[in-house]
Amino acid sequence: MQDIKSQLAEELADIEWSDLVPHAQRDALIVVNESLNLVDVGVAIASDRVNIVQHWIAEGLIQKPSSEQLGAWNVEPNKKFSALIVQPFVLVAQV
Repeated sequence: MQDIKSQLAEELADIEWSDLVPHAQRDALIVVNESLNLVDVGVAIASDRVNIVQHWIAEGLIQKPSSEQLGAWNVEPNKKFSALIVQPFVLVAQV
């Protein structure tokens, strides 16, 4: 498990909204609440830890972006996010 966590931690990057738009268009974005660690969420998804991921979804801690969020981000293409790819998803948290 530590190998996955180390690999994902190395792949974590800050990215602008304009670079995330194609992922939003293919419905692959998952917004991670700031109370969660992006790498820990990535590890849970990559490790198929269904129970914890379902708990986060139920609590609204991870979710698809709302149309309001997408609209706000579209008018601010330089907005920064921390992003992590966990195929087929792109996990994002606002910086």
